[in-house]
Amino acid sequence: MATTFKSFLSNDVVSTRTLLHEAIPLTGTIVSGTYGQDENIKDYSHGMFQSIYDYPYLSSSANHIFDITAGYSATSGLSGTANVVQQSKKINIYNQMAQILVGHDITGGIRLFDQDGDIAAGGRKMETAFFLNFSRLLTKDEIKKGSFTLSLVTGGFPDNANQALTLGDYGAANEYRVNSPAGEYAILYTSSATPDVNSGFGLLYYQAGIAVVTGGIFAREDASTGHLKGTIGNAFDGFGPLHASFDTGSIERVLTGSALSASADGLRNRITNVSFNNTTELNSTIYFCRVNHNDFNYSANPTYLSSSQIRVKNNTTDNPVSYITTIGLYSADNELLAVAKLSEPLKKDPTTEFTLRVRLDY
Repeated sequence: MATTFKSFLSNDVVSTRTLLHEAIPLTGTIVSGTYGQDENIKDYSHGMFQSIYDYPYLSSSANHIFDITAGYSATSGLSGTANVVQQSKKINIYNQMAQILVGHDITGGIRLFDQDGDIAAGGRKMETAFFLNFSRLLTKDEIKKGSFTLSLVTGGFPDNANQALTLGDYGAANEYRVNSPAGEYAILYTSSATPDVNSGFGLLYYQAGIAVVTGGIFAREDASTGHLKGTIGNAFDGFGPLHASFDTGSIERVLTGSALSASADGLRNRITNVSFNNTTELNSTIYFCRVNHNDFNYSANPTYLSSSQIRVKNNTTDNPVSYITTIGLYSADNELLAVAKLSEPLKKDPTTEFTLRVRLDY
């Protein structure tokens, strides 16, 4: 325990923030089920979502990667369809995600996912969506802006069967939205060359680690407008057939005639690759411990003295000598809060001065 203390001045303490990034590649083989009969894919009795693991989920080595689910708003054309499987759950899932990621309007109503992120201006809404909720193990503090890509086979979009497509948050490093209660988010575009609202088919919420992909990406272009612009409207005429992984045919029939687990299977089997960089925010406080020439020349160790004589002095006329091995950080009432050990003892006498740098990361 220290008997001599030295207070820090304002210029002795500085705080820093560092962002660490890690590349996360998720290949289609993992997503679509690597282990025989989809042993790394877990469905639940509640039927609300499906979980994907990197190993068979019963293995102690398995790591949770992400969840897949789907839903649509109560105002969409799908909600009026008769004999819908799990309709209340699908509407509840959409509402839950919208409450968390988009929030409420001034009347208390739940806002719908907006294609261009300009909620106040109205515009097209994503009334039907698939949700990919990535594990915190992968995303850490957030997904790095401008690093996300999702490659899949859409089937119906834009007008060809088995159309390969890659969604990405292109340009998001300098262009993202902040009007979400869940933090920052960006539009997922189909084109990196000239990303604009017309090629937006999803939203990516960075801090929440959730990707929202509109169901309209699996539909053919509307004959009256020429395009769907990322939304499924109230009319479904002209929607083309989907790939065989969506066994029930059109996106309308998938989301109304199939359970959520089957809808998740259909999307999962279409994903060929997911990649992004995660972000770990490292906050640090750096303490500059300045040892002046007249500071700490005597040790606090009781064995420093023998018969009232300093052990390390050979002659009475020699300068006192101590060896610095440990730095203790104390509170204002002298309670020990942190300890830093030096790699080797530093010899200290009245002819030397040191500045020791202590860094606390959190």
